[in-house]
Amino acid sequence: MSGHSKWSNIKRRKEASDSVKGAIFTKMAKELAIAVKQGGADPESNSRLKDAIAKAKSNNMPNDNISRAIKKASGSNDGDDYEEIVYEGYGPAGVAIMVRALTNNRNRTAGDVRHIFDKYGGNMGVSGSVAFMFQQQGSIIIDSEAFDDEEKVMMDALEAGAQDFLVEEDYYEVITSYDDYYMVKDALEAKGYAFADTAHGPAPINTVTVEDEQANIQLERLLEKMEENDDIQDVYHNWDN
Repeated sequence: MSGHSKWSNIKRRKEASDSVKGAIFTKMAKELAIAVKQGGADPESNSRLKDAIAKAKSNNMPNDNISRAIKKASGSNDGDDYEEIVYEGYGPAGVAIMVRALTNNRNRTAGDVRHIFDKYGGNMGVSGSVAFMFQQQGSIIIDSEAFDDEEKVMMDALEAGAQDFLVEEDYYEVITSYDDYYMVKDALEAKGYAFADTAHGPAPINTVTVEDEQANIQLERLLEKMEENDDIQDVYHNWDN
């Protein structure tokens, strides 16, 4: 994904309508519930929960909603029946797409994902069909307007253990290994950094540019429909849009 696209997506989420925000909050609550069930309700000893809280806050989920979701998951069976599944496939023009879902109905979600692929000119593949085009890594996005000393941010990131530091038009991207993601993130937080967005999972090894206008339109619609689906938590692709 190109730098411009990544920043545009962040701003679009933050400026989303109330109905879209409601859907995002539902997904965030699901992430929080799963994290609590897997590692407990204390974010200091549960890295996944700490990350889920940070992601919820970056999506403007109110603190009260976050606290309620954690409390509810701590005292109920919320999250016990969710299964994490990754679907793979190709969009128009051969763009590789990976879809991470949390679902309590595998057949429903698989059918929904397949339908979206088919409707917008793609096709769902088998496990491993596109995974080789991605690598597991961490990504931390820092708003360069809020932290304008580029050299300081870069030095802090590298000292924290980052693998790479990218400077884009509106933001910095701190790249980490998959295993060092939480260590780097915690070290930067301790230095007072706030994050516009974070990701911990598949990232494309190479990106592809699509010249055909109709294929670009179909790709945009396909990704939008994936994001609107309640069971789909994250969508990863190698489209340089």
